[in-house]
Amino acid sequence: MWPLSNLLTTFVQKGRLTVYDVDGSVHEFGTASEGDGQVHVTMRLHAKSLKWKLFLNPELIAAEAYMDGDLTFENGSGCYDLLFLFSINRGSLASHKMQGMLRGAWRAMRRRHQANDVGKAKKQARFHYDLSTEMFELFLDDALNYTCAFYPTPDATLEEAQAAKLNRATAKLGLKPGMSVLEIGGGWGSFAIRMAQEGAHVTSLNVSPEQVAIARKKADASGVGHLIEFVGEDYREFKGQFDRVVSVGMMEAVGIGHFDEYFGAVRDFLKPDGYAFIHCIGRSTQPGTTGPFFRKYIFPGGYVPALSETFEATERQGLWVSDMEVLRLHYYYTLRDWRARFTANRAKAAELYDERFCRMWEFYLGAAELGFLHGSNMVFQLLLSPSRDAVPLNRNFIVDAERGFGSPGV
Repeated sequence: MWPLSNLLTTFVQKGRLTVYDVDGSVHEFGTASEGDGQVHVTMRLHAKSLKWKLFLNPELIAAEAYMDGDLTFENGSGCYDLLFLFSINRGSLASHKMQGMLRGAWRAMRRRHQANDVGKAKKQARFHYDLSTEMFELFLDDALNYTCAFYPTPDATLEEAQAAKLNRATAKLGLKPGMSVLEIGGGWGSFAIRMAQEGAHVTSLNVSPEQVAIARKKADASGVGHLIEFVGEDYREFKGQFDRVVSVGMMEAVGIGHFDEYFGAVRDFLKPDGYAFIHCIGRSTQPGTTGPFFRKYIFPGGYVPALSETFEATERQGLWVSDMEVLRLHYYYTLRDWRARFTANRAKAAELYDERFCRMWEFYLGAAELGFLHGSNMVFQLLLSPSRDAVPLNRNFIVDAERGFGSPGV
């Protein structure tokens, strides 16, 4: 098992890991304490090369080996249990000398990994979002919201939580009929439709042709199609000024080195008395890197920013941060529900794609979920303006608007 055993001895400080090597030998790592609430994972290696590959780059190779069938599990919930074990031991893994060197190399390369000019950004967005909409329908809510929901209670349904998210975001905008709104990254149109229902005129930017086509149909079916213009452009290609600018789940795709460009564009899109609503996954720790599995297979070019680098950019671009809210476990609950629905519809996903894709998606949803439960991930929402007085002086306007909408699930 050497050199993998050297890494696993350092890694597994909580819980227990049983490994069956290719030759049939059994190796135990961690503790077997009864009643400690920790997971016990039993996995089997089917390729000799994994002992070296996992030692050198466990976060990527474990995912690829599972996707390819070279790493299987004998008990429990499969890769989710391994990801859970990783999530409660992430500190000890990072303390291993080899892993420290690897992370140092990632940090040195992070600007190159997240380089996102306009052409590359479009290609990378389509890599993920131009998957079959039928596949996304297997696990998203009925309105196809593919961002963090807002859970009035942890046991609210996914539909209730996503409707509450849209109401809360709309309440923060203080919309009045006739106001103009620019949406940067429109998804399948649910937020644009919700804003148009308040009488706003929405211009929605989206570089995914399939999403734009579906969003147009949904807007027409909702009776507000005449209030929404869907534009297939990157935000750096577009010009105009608006009362409000919204960006939900888009900043994560901007990439390191482009935050000033992004917030500069947000500022220039706003009228002097306008303000922007930014909803983004963030990290509560210092600036870091994107994990190799997510970078290669899920969101190429994506990066979850720290608050420090976010605020440095808003300061340089002359924007007031007039309001900030941190949603801590809401994305954990969202991903919990997405993963449960994907698992229930796994056979249909395999029909659309294949077994390897399903294993990749299981790894993605499980890793993301646990990153919000045991890791440093959270979601932040900002109200930004070039003017000090564009946003009301206190947050009562948000609460009052939400009460007027009626909050689902409460």
